[in-house]
Amino acid sequence: MSCCAPAVSGQTAGSIINPEELILSSKKLGDGLRQIDLSVPGIHCGLCISTIEKALQALPDVSYARVNMSSKRVTVRWPEDATPPPIIETLNKAGYEAHFFDMGEEKDEMLTRLIIALAVAGFASSNVMLLSVSVWSGAEAATRDMFHWLSALIALPTMIFSGRIFYQSAWSALRHRRMNMDVPISLAITLAFIMSIYETMHSGEHAYFDASVSLLFFLLIGRTLDHVMRQRARAAVRGLSQFAARGAVVIGEDGEHNYLPTSEIKPGMSIILAAGERVPVDAKVLDGRSELDTSIASGESLPLPVAPGSDIRAGTLNIAAPLTIQATATASDSFLAEMVKLMDAAEGGRARYRRLADRASQLYAPLVHSIAFLSFIGWMIYTGGDWYQSTYNAIATLIITCPCALGLAVPIVQVIAARRLFENGIMIKDGSAMERIVEIDTVVFDKTGTLTLGQPSLIDADKIPAEYLDIASEMSLYSRHPLSRSLAALASNKPMSGFEQIEEVAGAGIEAKLGQNIYRLGRREWAAQLSETTELADGPQTCLSINGELVYTFHFEDQPREDAAQAIANLKKQGLDLGIMSGDRTSTVKRLAESLGIAKYKGEVLPADKAQLMQKLSAEGHKALMVGDGLNDAPALVAAYVSMAPATAADIGRNEADFVFLRQSLSAVPLALSVSKEAGKLIKQNFIISIGYNILAVPLAVFGYVTPLVAALAMSISSIVVVSNAMRLKAGKAEAKALRKSDEHQRQQNTLILHGPAE
Repeated sequence: MSCCAPAVSGQTAGSIINPEELILSSKKLGDGLRQIDLSVPGIHCGLCISTIEKALQALPDVSYARVNMSSKRVTVRWPEDATPPPIIETLNKAGYEAHFFDMGEEKDEMLTRLIIALAVAGFASSNVMLLSVSVWSGAEAATRDMFHWLSALIALPTMIFSGRIFYQSAWSALRHRRMNMDVPISLAITLAFIMSIYETMHSGEHAYFDASVSLLFFLLIGRTLDHVMRQRARAAVRGLSQFAARGAVVIGEDGEHNYLPTSEIKPGMSIILAAGERVPVDAKVLDGRSELDTSIASGESLPLPVAPGSDIRAGTLNIAAPLTIQATATASDSFLAEMVKLMDAAEGGRARYRRLADRASQLYAPLVHSIAFLSFIGWMIYTGGDWYQSTYNAIATLIITCPCALGLAVPIVQVIAARRLFENGIMIKDGSAMERIVEIDTVVFDKTGTLTLGQPSLIDADKIPAEYLDIASEMSLYSRHPLSRSLAALASNKPMSGFEQIEEVAGAGIEAKLGQNIYRLGRREWAAQLSETTELADGPQTCLSINGELVYTFHFEDQPREDAAQAIANLKKQGLDLGIMSGDRTSTVKRLAESLGIAKYKGEVLPADKAQLMQKLSAEGHKALMVGDGLNDAPALVAAYVSMAPATAADIGRNEADFVFLRQSLSAVPLALSVSKEAGKLIKQNFIISIGYNILAVPLAVFGYVTPLVAALAMSISSIVVVSNAMRLKAGKAEAKALRKSDEHQRQQNTLILHGPAE
């Protein structure tokens, strides 16, 4: 399962991209840089990565060049005010064609080529084997020669057609004065065939056409399995393209309905979303009520109700009724595109183990040729000049000495770990984050929006007079204010009071009329017509009045995430030091910390102070995980050793975090830690497997105990074992179970609030 570089013939797809197109297809990053993503189909191994990154990083003004092997994507950044660097020309000179990356690309041309080549090689090897049976059965010289020549006639076109996958790669590398893993593979296949031709021309008793064609067959089996397993590991991110809408019906300024491709939809455009259609871009509901299948975003199987004002994400499926929505982002900046970018970044990162494996793979070409050459010389001396036996053993050495398993040891685990996290609603930006999170000794939480949902809940609801609670909760059904939503969730199933008139007064509250009575629910000074007062120290409040007389004040507190206490307990069991720092009042932070069992807390902390606290922890030798969501948490997220944020975080918070979790459950934190630890174990196991394979296999080949055919099998099996070992990675059972628990209570609240009272 070796890798290869592409063959560049004629005009490549990348060669027609001009600087103007490069600028138009690039995007601004907001920090004075532009970025372009290019698809480079010829990327296959660590040598390809090293060649491309070195060539691009050598260009003036290029500040960042990174290759993602599984998605075969190259990402390049340069200053916004600089002339675009000659990226395409540089790639072409290195022997790689490039074209603009399309998230919707699904056709796997390489797999098709591999399967066809494998089928031809398999058919040819079976026929050559049948001819060889007669030779092995003791055919006479003339008959034996005839069967050998027939075998040659079958083997030659097979070598040309099926072997071109290796030959084209090897030739491209040599033509650009580089070495890659397919050079020795091609050399071994060719030498085996030439040796067989030589034996046939001299009426030798043994020709190895069956071995040479079977060798090619097994090499292609390994290459195909490698390709399939890589694609399977990336199934989660590749599957995201299936959720991308191709276009949508947009309402024009003149009221006309026009169908536009998703790429042409801009923020502010109004869109008609029929039932059964996927949301094309991130948007807000303008009109209509429906239910969405949001399993792509949250992993929840039950539908989520939406109504006017609801924010919805690209890729989610409208399953109930038509909606009118307003785009809030372009396709490239929407949720679906962000998820793909995060998945790609997870594999494209250069973790410590990844860098080690890449460096080892780069040493392969000179090392394997040196070992094979020394093997040839040694056997020539040992056999007294028997070039046939010497060459035969050198071929086996060329094939068996392959670092494919080593090259796969890290990236395949990272891809599968990213997939396992994604399946549980956690996105990871960089493979190195998984290495860093297992080293932490401290976890620091922000409060609002992190330990809590940022959604207020009613305090002591069971102690509130039923009469007042029924009135307030029924009135709250007509408002989307956070405090009203909390009250609306407590609305009883008793018949409605039948308010004759009800309206929401912006910035004040809700007013309803029933008979001669006027009810008001909202700000105290408005509801009871009193002078302005501040909220009580223990949290927000809303007041109910009847005919201007204050009858009850409802007090609220921020609602903790559903399983915050369980997640905190899990982290404490692992010996981690826990703390809270928040900009909220110290008394509020203290109450939450005590309820969750966290001993260390600090309230009324400014954003700059949060970053300084994280830097102080680092200076004291601690490796801290910061979990935060707000704009004010961004500096602390950057300063932390590793960071995590919920998907509800501010954009800058999500951008700075190493992990982003999509669900409401705080068990995402211990789950990310659990998966990362398991990934680290598997990476170490893979290193042991791949290094042990070479330590055992190379001496066997050098000393003549392995045939080229067995070498091909051993090389393929070593890589398959490494990939199979990586596939064993599972999410932590307890943490995954906690994440899979749907937030039934919250959804029931949303259903009641969004659907409103029955008519």
